[in-house]
Amino acid sequence: MKGYRLGAIGIVITFFTIITTTVLLPMILFNPKPTGHGNNYIETVQANPARGRQIFVREGCFYCHTQFTRLQDRGYGPLVRAGDYVYETPHQLGTARTGPDLTNEGGKFPSQWQKAHLINPRALKPGSIMPSFSYLSDHDMNDLVAYVQTLGNERKVTHYVEAPEEYKASLARKTVDTSSDASGNAGRGLYTQNCAACHGQSGRGNGPNSVSLEKKPANLTRPFYKQYPDDFWFYRITEGVPGTRMPRFGEVLTEEQRWYLVAYVKTLQQKNEQTVDNLSELDKIEQVKLPVLTEQEWEPASGGD
Repeated sequence: MKGYRLGAIGIVITFFTIITTTVLLPMILFNPKPTGHGNNYIETVQANPARGRQIFVREGCFYCHTQFTRLQDRGYGPLVRAGDYVYETPHQLGTARTGPDLTNEGGKFPSQWQKAHLINPRALKPGSIMPSFSYLSDHDMNDLVAYVQTLGNERKVTHYVEAPEEYKASLARKTVDTSSDASGNAGRGLYTQNCAACHGQSGRGNGPNSVSLEKKPANLTRPFYKQYPDDFWFYRITEGVPGTRMPRFGEVLTEEQRWYLVAYVKTLQQKNEQTVDNLSELDKIEQVKLPVLTEQEWEPASGGD
């Protein structure tokens, strides 16, 4: 009987230890400071977004929509910090991404579009599984739309093209002058060896491999790419491009080599884009004299002779 009692005491102590360390201590010690990049619920004569937040919770919108972008959430906009939500108690951030993430939804569409979407989602988003909220009163609908329009209104985007936030630190470690001709020349060999087969020697996306790729390599001569900052080029070279055949060069090239590659790629942009219009514009494969292997009877380049 004594053994059972000791076991029960051990279980109770373990339970309260877990509760203390995972619930109580964080509640006491975790006090993030306001960042000033949260949501500003500015009330107007027409609508009250703070009341709209209550309607958002009441209708269960957070069951499908999240409102926080984490480090692993690429493509959802600026990352959030705990201090963004200091004044939002209780937190209703959502835990599922059945629908789109709404962290930075505010101002992306007109209020009339948001209202029409709430009334008949499939009229604007074919295939959507979102239910209709047409039963809401005009008062509730206006406040709910106002709430959606405030999401992320203090989280400003400063550049049209930005690398993921963790790549900002890579700029501080950079030792290569990516704007110098010397660095560009050093990166040219790396480009020829690793990139030219798809992107072409001149960066037009006309390498010999490009003809077999359904998703064509980027035409790096486009003036559009002039706006890419160094950290974005470094990010793309390091991680590749999802949905394409571009590999993750972070696994095969050193950080210094990738910066040299950035320096060369930046030299490829032209005033006017040089398009590839037909197969005759593909880079030609130069014949290379290879050593003949023992008892080798067939060479592809020689037509089988």
